[in-house]
Order: sequence, then C-alpha cells, then structure tokens
Amino acid sequence: MASGCAKRGGCPSDYVAVSIAAICFLVLLSRSVLPCLIHKAPRNNSSSFWIPVIQVFSSFNLLFSTMMSINLLQFKTKHWWQYCYLWSVWLEGPLGFGLLMSCRITQAFQLYFIFVKKRLPPVKSYVFLPLVLLPWIFGAAIVQAKRPLDSQCHMGLEWTLPVAGLNALYVLALLAFTRAIRHVEFRFDELRDLWKGILVSATSVALWVTSFVLNEIHTDTSWLQVTSRFVLLVTGGILVIVFFSISSHQPLLSQISFKNRQEFPRMGLALGIHDSGLLFRKEEVRPVDPNEPLDKLLLNKRFRKSLMEFADSCYAGETLHFYEEVYEHGKIPEGDSIRRIYMARHIMEKFIVAGAEMEVNVSHKTRQEILTTQDLTHLDLFKNALNEVMQLIKMNLVRDYWSSIFFIKFKEEEAMDKEGWSLSPPRMSLVQGSDDPFYQEHMSKSSTSRCSSPS
Repeated sequence: MASGCAKRGGCPSDYVAVSIAAICFLVLLSRSVLPCLIHKAPRNNSSSFWIPVIQVFSSFNLLFSTMMSINLLQFKTKHWWQYCYLWSVWLEGPLGFGLLMSCRITQAFQLYFIFVKKRLPPVKSYVFLPLVLLPWIFGAAIVQAKRPLDSQCHMGLEWTLPVAGLNALYVLALLAFTRAIRHVEFRFDELRDLWKGILVSATSVALWVTSFVLNEIHTDTSWLQVTSRFVLLVTGGILVIVFFSISSHQPLLSQISFKNRQEFPRMGLALGIHDSGLLFRKEEVRPVDPNEPLDKLLLNKRFRKSLMEFADSCYAGETLHFYEEVYEHGKIPEGDSIRRIYMARHIMEKFIVAGAEMEVNVSHKTRQEILTTQDLTHLDLFKNALNEVMQLIKMNLVRDYWSSIFFIKFKEEEAMDKEGWSLSPPRMSLVQGSDDPFYQEHMSKSSTSRCSSPS
C-alpha cells in the first residue's frame, strides 16, 4: 500500500505541481483580462464575451478540483469542504472538463453552420451549450447516487474506464466538427489553429486520462501515485491555456489583436477590401448640391467624412458608420462567400443585434429578417435596413447638417482644394473583432439620435 506523502499528500512534487497549475491559471487570466483593460475593448452581452468567461470559470474549476480531489496538499484533519463528491464528481467533471469541452464543441458547431451552411445556427449558443453538457450531468448524478468513491476519492476500475471514455467522446466530437469545416478557406487561419489546438489538446487529454486511470487503479504503488497526480495537474494546466489561446473562441479578435488595430482600423481593410481613400479630381470640382439625392451625395468621400464628423459630434454617428460598412460589404464580389460572411457577421454584431456597440434604429421586422436569414452571402441582406437608415439620415442628420458649422467648414475646404488633388486618409473605425459565431435573443431597441444645428 502507498504510504507517507504518497497517500496523505504534501510531497515536494505535489507543491511543484500546484505552483505550475497556479502559474498556468494566472497566465490564462492575464491573457483574457489584461488586453480588455489596457485597450478598453468594448464589452457586449453576446456569447463573444460570455463564452471566454465560462472557459476561464471551467478552467479554474478543473485545476482546483483536481488539486483537491487527488489530495495534493497535506491536510492534518478532514474538513467538510474536502467532500470527495463535490470535487471529484461535480467540479472536476460537469463544471470543469465537461464545461470546457462543451464550450469548444459549441464554438465548432457554430462555425460549421456559419461557414458551411452559410446561415446562422438554428440553436442559440445558450441552449446548445447545456445540451452538450447533459451527458456529464447525467453521469455525475449516477456516480453521486451509486457512491463508489472511497475515503481517498478513488472510484476503482469499473467506474474509472467509463469516465475516461466520456472524456475521449468529447474530444472525438470536437474532432468531428473540425473535420466538417476543414475545406473552408478561412481568412484568419481559424482552421489551422483549430487543428493545432486539437493536436495539443488531444495529447494533453491522453496524458491526463492515462494519469487519471493510473492514479485511480494503482492505489498501492507509492511512486506511481506521486508521479500520476503530478502529471495530472500539470497537463490540466497546459490544457486550459491551450484551449483558451487557440483562436476559435474569438477567431478574428485573436488575429486582429489589440496591438495591431492601428494596422487594421476597419474590418474592410482587414479583409483586403480596396479602399485607398484617394479623392478624384471630379469629386473635388463638383460642388455639393443639397438638392441632390442623398445616396449620390454620400459617394463623395469628403462630404461623407464631413457628415460623419457632424453625426459623431451629435452622438448619432452609428447611421453613417453603418452606411459605410454596408457600402464596403457591397464591394465584395458575389462569389467570394467567405469574405462576405465575415463582413456580414461583423455588421450584424456591430450594428444589428440588440445592445450592439453601435446599434442602429431599424424596425423589428427588418432586424429579424437579417438575424434569421438563411443565406449570409445574400446580396440584399442589408438592403431594407439600409433604406430605413437612409430615411433616418435624411430626416435627422442631413437637414441639420446644412446649417451647421461642419458644412461651412466643408465648403471652405472644398473651395481651397478644388484646383488640386488631396488625400483623405481612411477613417479610423474600431473593428469589432468578435467574429465568434454566437448570438443571444435579439429584441428591437427603439432609440433614435437627433442633433440640432449649433446656434
């Protein structure tokens, strides 16, 4: 029988394993929190925010419950919070490894529908995730009812192998969804990172399951007990870092990182949509006539830039920003379905979903038509929304713009430059970065911004 620290815990290798696991979790926490704090990234209520939070939560549960269940730290007396079924069954299972794998499977499922089926998933992420987690919950309930654990939290061979099989089943499910999207030509290397993540994760899981099985079965071998629980906790720490680091939790955000956003100020530039910002001479010399149709006026980049500055000053710039993003969306060729999907998802996340960063005021019917579309590559996906937004611009912004100081400044600059060429740099507009394919229940939000001309 195992004796000494091999049985009670507290071996030097145990404390080393705990230290490594703590460092791994701190690295995970810094990677998830610091970029948002430093660069003040906008937070939304969609799954692009909550799924990474759930991953951090499940990672902590996995590491801490592993440390508690395999008795790494030596406690002189038994306390109520050392209850085996709390750590070994529930926190380490459904709320740890099970939840972590369920998040990843859910993300792969959403990527499959968006890029293969070219439509939004039929099941929302907050519904699909608990469904994927159900086998773990049922399994934990059965173990709780049968109570096979001994005083050292070991469950024996007849229970260890089914638990290891459930772990392997979730890895295979993730592999199946990834294979289903292997032919998609992603723009930001999501597939490569998924395969890389699966390779590293599968290796970690194999070591983790092997150590888990050896730790549960060979309870009478001291050196094997010490070694297996060391490997168990260390591989768990590596696993959680790898799972959070690969890009599928936020595919675009991980590629267009915070530090590179000066290089890609707009989604259009990130996708390689041509927009140099050059103004042509015919745009310079042609005077702006307030009686011309708005859609024709907006083709003048200098006028559009001036009107956008006016709208931003009135806190009503979302309509002009929406127009510009949809205009860039229209530049993508019809046959380039992947880029059209990226751009469509960006526009939906930034302007259409309820509570979006720059939500535009469109009718509930129009909003739902976009969010429930069966074809994300459709040429007229945003046509109705754009028509409604154009009406808002005509009624609110343009009427006030003609008598504003921004229009006076625009006319002065136009008069100064009409004999020469000018370069108008691309407008800086933060890329939302969340191409993660999740969404929540969308409700229409009736709010419109109106700005009166300055006196």
